[in-house]
Amino acid sequence: MNLSVGIVGLPNVGKSTLFNALLKKQIAFVANYPFATIEPNVGIVPVPDERLEVLAKITAKEIASPGLAMTDLKLPPIKPATVNFVDIAGLVKGANEGAGLGNKFLSHIREVSIIAHVVRAFEDPNIIKEGSVDPKSDYETISTELVLADLQSLEKSKVKSEKSKIQVKSQNETIEKIRNGLDKGIPVRDMQFNDEEKEIVDQLFLLSSKPEIIVLNVSEQALKDAEQITQNYAELLGVSSEKLVVICAKIEAELAELTEEEQGQYLADLGLDQSGLERLIRKAYETLGLISFLTAGEKEVRAWTIRRGITSLMASGTIHTDFMQKFIKAEVVSFEEFVSLGGWKKARELGKARMEGRDYVMQDGDVVEFKIGT
Repeated sequence: MNLSVGIVGLPNVGKSTLFNALLKKQIAFVANYPFATIEPNVGIVPVPDERLEVLAKITAKEIASPGLAMTDLKLPPIKPATVNFVDIAGLVKGANEGAGLGNKFLSHIREVSIIAHVVRAFEDPNIIKEGSVDPKSDYETISTELVLADLQSLEKSKVKSEKSKIQVKSQNETIEKIRNGLDKGIPVRDMQFNDEEKEIVDQLFLLSSKPEIIVLNVSEQALKDAEQITQNYAELLGVSSEKLVVICAKIEAELAELTEEEQGQYLADLGLDQSGLERLIRKAYETLGLISFLTAGEKEVRAWTIRRGITSLMASGTIHTDFMQKFIKAEVVSFEEFVSLGGWKKARELGKARMEGRDYVMQDGDVVEFKIGT
């Protein structure tokens, strides 16, 4: 599935620095991965998953000639899941009325899976805070623009008369409920709906219904206090701390210039085990309820992104839509057992490779081989 993260925020909060770091990460990644043409405002980067290299080594050893040294093994290609980051620039007060090319950028938000709202949480007299007052008002300015844009959209959501009276009544009541909430400044994502109302909300494609991550762009010195900063800003902004990710865009830009080994050392010196970009990707996965299943074979070792709770039948369609029509069984081994047993062969010999039907609910880290009919 295509996971896209829209980076939004006021001017000079660090969006461009963050996005440029993403583009450098993309350049390093694209050399080993086939892509179609990439738009200038889209960066495609891999989802960090240390399990893939482990699977690649096990697979290479399993198919290699007996007695071949580990150093001589030829690893199959590794293909991680990917995330599209979309740089949505130019959002300013009045965007819902077209200010700062607002209409164009608001339409870009409509196309992404989740919003990463960058909020400046550092002081630098050399960087002008254009249109910016303080982190709380900065955050509220963007949030208000999305709410106002949604109110405009609802004005165009008149129900057509050919629908049944029950459908018309239900939809109009839901729209009125949304409008009342928006009038109070409440984003759609924070409103409560029953299952029937949720279906109507999903059809409206409202901007403030998008899941949101708040990215706090802090100074290099403040990064070591990320946990305390998270708590402080959660209280200041009136949101759950689970929505926040603390990064330093300047450090991310510096990391992008380093080799993988140098990055590890730099992060260790800072007392970190992951970069801000990696934590942002993981937070997006968590917020959207996503997991990855894995495939491991001679041709490739790959991670596939799916929604938590979907069945093996639906997961097979992630690889190819034909798989759903020709699905027979899914052969499944947990990642932990696959590693401890050294691959498919031993897992099958010991009966640890389970044959699951179409209703099996996929788990994160499942290593899967789908059995497909002709």
